[in-house]
Amino acid sequence: MNSLPPRVHIHEEGPREGFQIERGPIPTAQKIRLVDALAETGLADIQVTSFVHPGKVPGMADAEAVVAGITPRPGVRFTALWLNQRGLERAIATGRLHLEGKLTLYGSDAFLKRNQNRDPEAQRAAQPELIAMYQAHDIPVRTGFVTAAFGCNFEGDVPAERVVRLVDEMRAIARDHGEELSLVGLGDTMAWATPERIRRVVGAVQDANPDVALSLHLHDTRGLGLANAYAGLQMGVAHFDAAVAGLGGCPFAAHAGAAGNICTEDFAFMCAEMGIETGIDLEKLIACAVLAEEIVGHPLPGKVKTGGSLAALRARLG
Repeated sequence: MNSLPPRVHIHEEGPREGFQIERGPIPTAQKIRLVDALAETGLADIQVTSFVHPGKVPGMADAEAVVAGITPRPGVRFTALWLNQRGLERAIATGRLHLEGKLTLYGSDAFLKRNQNRDPEAQRAAQPELIAMYQAHDIPVRTGFVTAAFGCNFEGDVPAERVVRLVDEMRAIARDHGEELSLVGLGDTMAWATPERIRRVVGAVQDANPDVALSLHLHDTRGLGLANAYAGLQMGVAHFDAAVAGLGGCPFAAHAGAAGNICTEDFAFMCAEMGIETGIDLEKLIACAVLAEEIVGHPLPGKVKTGGSLAALRARLG
């Protein structure tokens, strides 16, 4: 299949994905500064923080303060991550976030144990409890997510058949409780994906679920992030997670070089050059990438923030 989407939707995760893993504390005011700048770029969805145990992820200890400080902007949805009911309760209590219910299963039992200290049965059992809580607060449940969908540093390759089964299980759990998933995310949490594996796993899930849109969450630890995103685009995938300047990484991946998501401005640049709409002002986004690097105080892996966009160069050349 080679069916490029005319437009892609980018879910910006840099403020959460990036600041959760930085060694030194990032001042709350600087986190807010970056979020507010990102909200001016045309991004419609920005994940600003995560409500997790501060002892496990100290960089997210100021989650409530970050949410309280951001400036609302029409057309921009500020979202957050939570891993359990307590995290959801904290997100609800802010009263300032766009909340959507999400079910999550894991392609790797070992990573599930490391990330949430659960076995697969406990993780499945937790999903109906989450649905009930979402429904009690009138939060729609439309999204499912398979973590470690392509491979795991603790178990190795994850078969496409397992991912298809997990998607089926999530959809069945949702239906059993009166919900219908319309978007399913596949996470390359530990960067085991390759373009060929993207085509194989995405193709298998699409064949089994032609009525559901897919999204990709691609880490760039092994330098294949954009290549994998391109393979996803060729499969018609139109939803991608990304992180400005390439911020981030997974604190539970046990990999010294664990990188964050694909770089937002690099991906947006590639889409623009391919004629795929993103709704993003690339020059403003590049400025955000420069700001992100300034805030963390060390080089970040994004390339376009240094090389510049071709549109800007063309304009200078006349």
